[in-house]
Amino acid sequence: MQQNVLEHYLNDLLNACQFQDYCPNGLQVEGRAMVHTIVSGVTASQALLEAAVARQADAVLVHHGYFWRGEDIRLRGIKRHRLATLLKHNINLYAYHLPLDAHPELGNNAQLGMKLNITEDGCFGEQDLARHGHLAEPTSLQALNDTLERVLGRTPLAIGDASKPVERIAWCTGAAQGYFEAAIALGVDTYITGEISEQNVHAARESGVAYIAAGHHATERYGVQALGEHLSHKFGFIHHFIDIDNPV
Repeated sequence: MQQNVLEHYLNDLLNACQFQDYCPNGLQVEGRAMVHTIVSGVTASQALLEAAVARQADAVLVHHGYFWRGEDIRLRGIKRHRLATLLKHNINLYAYHLPLDAHPELGNNAQLGMKLNITEDGCFGEQDLARHGHLAEPTSLQALNDTLERVLGRTPLAIGDASKPVERIAWCTGAAQGYFEAAIALGVDTYITGEISEQNVHAARESGVAYIAAGHHATERYGVQALGEHLSHKFGFIHHFIDIDNPV
């Protein structure tokens, strides 16, 4: 498939134009004209790019790309090295940030909800990125945390009474600490996101709503995987998801 045809398809699929984002979504770095093999990953790190080179990929598809608002625009150091790798090997870089969080089926939030067997009831937060829903049967905070550890392969940090009954859950993958107050206002039992800030601990203790920080990288591995598999099944691309370990 031609690189620009793939970009148009992804932009339409993810409704990329409707989001006010912190970076450009779509084809960020232009490579060869035709795409047959795609390597996907959470972040376009040097390690991911080298994995793409090793697999002779035509394109890299990520959630965290480049050219973030407010960053130094000079091509020096790490940024220069990454871009040089892409340009030397003629590899396309496609990046989708908020559009990949929000997609109702392939998005990070939708995928995490499915893995935790949460029935989604609605959206909240900035641009309706966050989700809230319920479990088929109540469980305990400890049991929910154990499930997250098993699913994500990472020990989450849970703030709250381990025996607390949990049925209604709000969640938003990545760094979504700022949505905690809105989650509390929804009347949920627990809020799950990737990261936690100092003030979230006090808010959890004082509100009685448990807070689980399950890892930024860990919670955002599934959207880009689902998107890559979707492209593989629909168009016949060779797709490799590469999980570059990140403890955050």
